[in-house]
Amino acid sequence: QVHVAETGGASVQTGASLKLSCTASIRPFSHHAMAWFRQALGMEREFVASISWEGATTYYADSVKGRFTISRDNSENSVTLQMNKLEPEDTATYYCAGTRGYDYGETSRVQDYDYWGQGTQVTVSS
Repeated sequence: QVHVAETGGASVQTGASLKLSCTASIRPFSHHAMAWFRQALGMEREFVASISWEGATTYYADSVKGRFTISRDNSENSVTLQMNKLEPEDTATYYCAGTRGYDYGETSRVQDYDYWGQGTQVTVSS
Protein backbone atom coordinates (compact mmCIF):
# COMPACT_ATOMS: atom_id res chain seq x y z
CA GLN A 1 0.00 0.00 0.00
CA VAL A 2 1.35 3.42 -0.97
CA HIS A 3 1.88 5.92 1.78
CA VAL A 4 2.37 9.64 1.12
CA ALA A 5 3.08 12.04 3.97
CA GLU A 6 3.58 15.81 4.04
CA THR A 7 5.25 17.82 6.78
CA GLY A 8 6.29 21.41 7.31
CA GLY A 9 3.04 23.33 7.47
CA ALA A 10 2.84 26.23 9.92
CA SER A 11 1.31 29.61 10.69
CA VAL A 12 3.51 32.46 9.47
CA GLN A 13 3.42 36.17 8.67
CA THR A 14 3.23 37.71 5.23
CA GLY A 15 6.60 37.65 3.53
CA ALA A 16 7.88 34.63 5.42
CA SER A 17 9.31 31.45 3.95
CA LEU A 18 8.36 27.82 4.56
CA LYS A 19 9.62 24.52 3.28
CA LEU A 20 7.19 21.65 2.85
CA SER A 21 8.45 18.09 2.60
CA CYS A 22 6.84 14.95 1.29
CA THR A 23 7.93 11.35 1.48
CA ALA A 24 6.23 8.60 -0.51
CA SER A 25 6.49 4.83 -0.53
CA ILE A 26 5.70 4.70 -4.26
CA ARG A 27 7.75 1.99 -5.96
CA PRO A 28 9.78 2.86 -7.85
CA PHE A 29 9.64 6.48 -6.69
CA SER A 30 12.08 7.64 -9.37
CA HIS A 31 9.63 6.58 -12.10
CA HIS A 32 6.84 8.88 -10.99
CA ALA A 33 6.31 12.57 -11.51
CA MET A 34 5.24 14.33 -8.34
CA ALA A 35 3.28 17.47 -7.60
CA TRP A 36 1.95 19.80 -4.95
CA PHE A 37 -1.66 20.94 -4.84
CA ARG A 38 -3.46 23.13 -2.35
CA GLN A 39 -7.00 23.62 -1.20
CA ALA A 40 -8.27 26.68 0.59
CA LEU A 41 -11.36 26.51 2.77
CA GLY A 42 -14.46 26.29 0.61
CA MET A 43 -12.46 26.17 -2.62
CA GLU A 44 -11.55 23.46 -5.08
CA ARG A 45 -8.17 21.79 -4.95
CA GLU A 46 -5.73 23.56 -7.26
CA PHE A 47 -2.40 22.78 -8.83
CA VAL A 48 0.69 24.45 -7.38
CA ALA A 49 3.75 22.78 -8.94
CA SER A 50 4.96 19.54 -10.46
CA ILE A 51 8.29 17.90 -11.19
CA SER A 52 9.31 15.21 -13.65
CA TRP A 53 10.52 11.76 -12.62
CA GLU A 54 14.19 12.76 -12.85
CA GLY A 55 13.74 16.31 -11.59
CA ALA A 56 14.76 18.14 -14.75
CA THR A 57 11.34 19.53 -15.71
CA THR A 58 9.11 21.61 -13.48
CA TYR A 59 5.78 23.37 -13.88
CA TYR A 60 4.24 26.07 -11.72
CA ALA A 61 0.91 27.76 -11.33
CA ASP A 62 1.10 31.41 -12.36
CA SER A 63 0.17 32.48 -8.84
CA VAL A 64 3.33 30.96 -7.34
CA LYS A 65 5.83 31.31 -10.19
CA GLY A 66 8.98 33.03 -8.99
CA ARG A 67 8.13 32.48 -5.31
CA PHE A 68 7.88 28.69 -4.95
CA THR A 69 10.38 26.02 -5.97
CA ILE A 70 9.72 22.30 -6.25
CA SER A 71 12.54 19.78 -6.04
CA ARG A 72 13.03 16.09 -5.39
CA ASP A 73 15.57 13.63 -4.04
CA ASN A 74 14.97 10.20 -5.48
CA SER A 75 17.49 8.62 -3.13
CA GLU A 76 15.27 9.73 -0.24
CA ASN A 77 11.87 9.21 -1.96
CA SER A 78 11.16 12.84 -1.16
CA VAL A 79 9.78 15.99 -2.75
CA THR A 80 10.04 19.47 -1.30
CA LEU A 81 8.26 22.75 -1.91
CA GLN A 82 10.22 25.84 -0.93
CA MET A 83 7.81 28.72 -0.50
CA ASN A 84 9.10 32.29 -0.29
CA LYS A 85 7.37 35.65 0.02
CA LEU A 86 4.22 34.02 1.34
CA GLU A 87 0.97 35.91 1.03
CA PRO A 88 -2.39 35.49 2.81
CA GLU A 89 -3.72 34.09 -0.48
CA ASP A 90 -1.35 31.14 -0.05
CA THR A 91 -3.30 29.99 3.02
CA ALA A 92 -4.49 26.45 2.33
CA THR A 93 -3.97 22.78 3.02
CA TYR A 94 -1.09 21.60 0.84
CA TYR A 95 -1.12 18.11 -0.64
CA CYS A 96 1.64 16.04 -2.18
CA ALA A 97 0.63 13.82 -5.09
CA GLY A 98 2.15 11.32 -7.49
CA THR A 99 1.09 10.27 -10.96
CA ARG A 100 1.61 7.03 -12.89
CA GLY A 101 0.66 8.37 -16.29
CA TYR A 102 2.59 11.61 -16.78
CA ASP A 103 6.34 11.11 -16.46
CA TYR A 104 7.16 14.82 -16.78
CA GLY A 105 4.42 16.15 -14.52
CA GLU A 106 2.88 17.86 -17.51
CA THR A 107 -0.64 17.75 -16.11
CA SER A 108 -2.23 20.03 -13.53
CA ARG A 109 -5.49 18.09 -13.24
CA VAL A 110 -6.38 16.57 -9.89
CA GLN A 111 -7.82 13.48 -11.57
CA ASP A 112 -4.51 12.65 -13.25
CA TYR A 113 -2.77 12.04 -9.92
CA ASP A 114 -3.03 8.62 -8.34
CA TYR A 115 -1.39 8.94 -4.93
CA TRP A 116 -2.21 11.56 -2.32
CA GLY A 117 -1.11 12.52 1.14
CA GLN A 118 -3.34 13.78 3.95
CA GLY A 119 -2.15 17.36 3.62
CA THR A 120 -0.38 19.91 5.78
CA GLN A 121 -1.85 23.27 6.77
CA VAL A 122 -0.20 26.55 5.81
CA THR A 123 -1.66 29.74 7.25
CA VAL A 124 -0.32 33.16 6.27
CA SER A 125 -1.50 36.16 8.23
CA SER A 126 -1.09 39.81 7.32
